[in-house]
Amino acid sequence: MAADDAVSASARGATFLILLQMGSRAITFALNQILLRFLSPELLGVSVQLELFVISTLYFARESLRIATQRRSDGGVQAAINLSYLSIPAGGLIGFTLAQVYLRTNLPDVPNLHVAMKIAHFACMIELVSEPGFVAVQQNMLYKVRASAEATAVVMKTLATAGLVFWSRHQSTDLGLLPFAVGELAYSASLNVVYLSQTRATARSKGFALLPRKIAFSPDVSYSFGLFSKPLLSLSFSLYLQTGIKYVLTEGDKYLIAALATLKDTGMYALSANYGGLIARMLFRPIEDSSRNLFAKLCADTPDGNASEKPKTVKDKTTKPEPRFQQAAVVLQDLLRAYGIMSLIAFAVGPSAAPLLLNLVAGPKWSSTGAGEVLGTYCYYIPLLAINGVSEAFVAATASTKDLRRQSIWMGVFFAGFAGSAYAFMRVLGHGAEGLIYANCVNMGLRIVFNLDYVKSYFSERKIDFDMASLLPTPYAIAATAVVPVVLSQTQKYGAAYGLLGELVRVGGIGAVFAGFV
Repeated sequence: MAADDAVSASARGATFLILLQMGSRAITFALNQILLRFLSPELLGVSVQLELFVISTLYFARESLRIATQRRSDGGVQAAINLSYLSIPAGGLIGFTLAQVYLRTNLPDVPNLHVAMKIAHFACMIELVSEPGFVAVQQNMLYKVRASAEATAVVMKTLATAGLVFWSRHQSTDLGLLPFAVGELAYSASLNVVYLSQTRATARSKGFALLPRKIAFSPDVSYSFGLFSKPLLSLSFSLYLQTGIKYVLTEGDKYLIAALATLKDTGMYALSANYGGLIARMLFRPIEDSSRNLFAKLCADTPDGNASEKPKTVKDKTTKPEPRFQQAAVVLQDLLRAYGIMSLIAFAVGPSAAPLLLNLVAGPKWSSTGAGEVLGTYCYYIPLLAINGVSEAFVAATASTKDLRRQSIWMGVFFAGFAGSAYAFMRVLGHGAEGLIYANCVNMGLRIVFNLDYVKSYFSERKIDFDMASLLPTPYAIAATAVVPVVLSQTQKYGAAYGLLGELVRVGGIGAVFAGFV
């Protein structure tokens, strides 16, 4: 019964997150299309570097703490909130260090760069102040609050950025990177206001505080300074290296393109990643976050909620597997099957549809730069991103400390393969931004293989047959996927006579028929 409740709560949470993400993204998408017409690929490339600074600071300050509080329940909600405050001083130190490193490199000639970096660092600190509210939301499954907070923040960020760009154009003033930094500040401030205002009532009703509070002595759990659960601290430190390596693998493409590509190539890749990642941010990320929470609850092996220990050996071979583990296997299989079908559609139709859509929403200025072809190539990467996200969510929720160390070692190997393939595709073969996407596909494919091997082993130890073959699409669907690009190529002349609209109708019609078939 508890497992069913967890599944229902997780499904409702993912639904709320997806719907509000779609609503907020629709507004910001429209504004961003107008904004793009005022930006050059070079300025967009520099904005990517600023965003990378913000993402890096926040990730290294809080990610391992977030995962640790999801995996263990030592001390309850209050212990998790207390631990979240460690992210604030960590963010200050990490942000200062990263800013100093960046400002000592060969800086692009962009107005207000130094001021923008200071504002962005301040925005990071403001966002980390909201971390106790985020933890309270996650611990109590208040997905509506999280969805409204993130939707509000995204809209405010876009309005602030677009508003300053439009104003500067009207005043004939070049603000350079400043609008993007102010947008980050608007995002963090909005997130803070919603989280902290919406969780106060829950804190009062459930008896926890959003400020650090000493926890009563317990014979089962020891605390540092009476505030921080030692098991949670230990798990956070264990996760830090693993999450750090994961981050390098996830965001390493931005570092590599900054080192190996021109600002123009960086801008084109950023445009493709923004459009291609729109589905990942609206759909896949909420599912990944909700499923990680769900798997952690369903697969907890010990009474204290720690999912990191191996199951005890069962001597009676006739013992049936526990229903909660079976439920987790079913949920994961259903998600992977759905992603498999989506992958076929993206592979078959995406490369033809992407350049047309880019020309429609961003105008000929961007499509003439070659960004359309880069976006078409990105369509091969999106399904791999989705499959890796949900399978890695399962690993993060259930892996033991030993498994996490093993994953960290293999992730280091994968990054070496990623960096080597990126150099080969970008520098040796000269594929530019498209080469980085090919390297990302190699990296993501290796990570998926590792994750699925872990999944198979995990369920096998619990006497559940996780059939990998059942996840594959049918042979007919795979064959149709190979035929569709040929059909699109052969029918190109029929749509071209009617311009862009005719091409969109042609590709959309063929894609709809194919989607209905698979």
